Amino acid sequence: MKNPEAAAPMNRGKLARNILVPIIGGSITGWLANRNTQKQYANLEKPSFSPPPSVFPIAWTALYGLMGYAKYRAEQHSKPSVARKVLTPYELQLGLNYIWSFLFFKWNLRGTALIEMTILFAMISLTAYEFNKVDKLAGKLLVPYLGWVSFAWMLNYSIWKLNRK
Repeated sequence: MKNPEAAAPMNRGKLARNILVPIIGGSITGWLANRNTQKQYANLEKPSFSPPPSVFPIAWTALYGLMGYAKYRAEQHSKPSVARKVLTPYELQLGLNYIWSFLFFKWNLRGTALIEMTILFAMISLTAYEFNKVDKLAGKLLVPYLGWVSFAWMLNYSIWKLNRK
């Protein structure tokens, strides 16, 4: 007997799109927000736990991939009647994620970026909660993202505090 809770068969095209959208979107956002800001960032006072700049694209590519895979799983396991409720927090957190780079790097609004990141963390938490309701693995796949954003929040706070005039 077929399990009525079983997910649809794997759709490789949809999986690829779900993974590539955040990776490509994050890459474009990072490029646009960080253009001509490397020297400025290098001149900021940073805390001792600040990783070298080369860590960020590696970490974000992995996290965006996990996010996309989590979305794919949540989408595959969602009934059409609840899909919008499950996927809307994901889309909102992804938009907040992209906006943060502009606030922090391009516009030098580090305090505003800190507040925005607090909202981002809450939205990621809601996304993980909604994903977990339809697919436990989808919810768990967002745990590293929550961890990284917690670290990034501490880094953002420290840089803001160290460089206030």
